[in-house]
Amino acid sequence: MPHTEYIIVLTILGVAFLAAAILPRWLSKAPLTLPMFYVAAGMVVGTAWPVETRVDPIVHGATIERLAELAVILSLMSAGLKIDRPLGWKSWTSTWRLLAITMPLCIIALAWGGVAWLGLPLAGALLLAASMAPTDPVLASDVQVGPPGEGAEHEPEFALTSEAGLNDSLAFPFVNLAIVLAVHGLAEKALVEWALVDVLWKLLAGAAVGLAVGRVVAVVVLRFGRPKPVTDGFLALALTLFTYGVTELVHGYGFLAVFVAALAFRRHEMGHELHPALHAFSEQLEQLLMAVLLMGLGVAVVHGVLDPLGVPGMLLGLGFLLVVRPISGWIALTGAGVANRHRAVIATYGIRGIGSFYYLAHGLQSGHFTPAIAGQLWAIAAGIVLASIVLHGATASWAMRATAGPSAANRN
Repeated sequence: MPHTEYIIVLTILGVAFLAAAILPRWLSKAPLTLPMFYVAAGMVVGTAWPVETRVDPIVHGATIERLAELAVILSLMSAGLKIDRPLGWKSWTSTWRLLAITMPLCIIALAWGGVAWLGLPLAGALLLAASMAPTDPVLASDVQVGPPGEGAEHEPEFALTSEAGLNDSLAFPFVNLAIVLAVHGLAEKALVEWALVDVLWKLLAGAAVGLAVGRVVAVVVLRFGRPKPVTDGFLALALTLFTYGVTELVHGYGFLAVFVAALAFRRHEMGHELHPALHAFSEQLEQLLMAVLLMGLGVAVVHGVLDPLGVPGMLLGLGFLLVVRPISGWIALTGAGVANRHRAVIATYGIRGIGSFYYLAHGLQSGHFTPAIAGQLWAIAAGIVLASIVLHGATASWAMRATAGPSAANRN
């Protein structure tokens, strides 16, 4: 990239990061969010970006995968640290239902639509469905609980926070199944290995490592007193990266481990002043990476990522976002003792975002998919995320205020 254009990009990045520092308070009650701003800023950057170095998610899939991976694990750490509600089967009823009912229904519906409506191969349709099924822990911050120790947690906020913390890791077995189908087809040996390794071992290893690391680090750190403020950030980053790294080395799901580690750390001396500091640092890094990725999305839109979408793909994406997720969420919470107005918010605000980009990039890097299929999957995914950013972003603040949660009121 020529020097002048490089300087222009740096300047626009500076404006975007400055906006992250000063706009949240002004935007708290407006139908405009930082993600919208970042995408728009990226589109401005895209118009000045040299054509010979266009942003292509297929070509730059490995970079997208790594940046999105880091953003997600930082977001999972932040989410786990801010949940005050003790873990329990009854107290987390809405979470378990969303994971066990809503996610599978979303995956089945979108995969069926991809095959029957768009003519995608089963592996491609399943990869798309598994990538889009999780509620995003990064972009869903507007509908999540507040910082640690804030007090009573509004049920929609708690349900969406805990769902986002866990369903990213639970989408992994389905993403891996799509990869298996793409590489091996329906070979029995490959499917058995998937069930034993990708479902059983990786989930158990992720939960076990996360619990162990979270508890041990909490005891060691809090026993020796709070570190100096300058080291709070290093501790948050160390806990995130160490947990993720160790889990991946033993072939477990690092996403699950990071969230569980954050919960375990949070449960140790819950009133300790260190928890808000760690959460704040994790959230700041997460926001930084979100800005970069969403500006990249804006650039990619200008460079044609949506070109293969077509009317059928657009209708499938909107149907998934506006019909499938809300109905699946409503069904899951039937009989859960959740007020109807809360059920509506929880069911509707399954925001899609950075996690979906990670899974799609990972699946396309690992599986055997043609460029045409990959381009179509990226177009649908980008379309869904853009629609989620606009539709959910414009109404989230209003919806959370309308359901009158204490923590929501405090943040607005």
